[in-house]
Amino acid sequence: MAELTPEANRAARAILKWSVRDLADNAGIAFSTVHRFETTGIATETTKDKIKAAYAAHDVEITNGEYTGARLRLSKG
Repeated sequence: MAELTPEANRAARAILKWSVRDLADNAGIAFSTVHRFETTGIATETTKDKIKAAYAAHDVEITNGEYTGARLRLSKG
């Protein structure tokens, strides 16, 4: 799975039109934890896993190509 960076996190939030508080609520973590991660890049792997799981539940995945980012997974159908 791709590494979660502050930049990819902000991109994923933008795709979902989520505020920092929306992400915190969906990931089950504190608002201050999300804010600290986006500001400093510091977060535990457990926290990053919770954030990625919140995005995955809404069909958004963190990607690593030339640059880290996020994309909306389109359903096949």
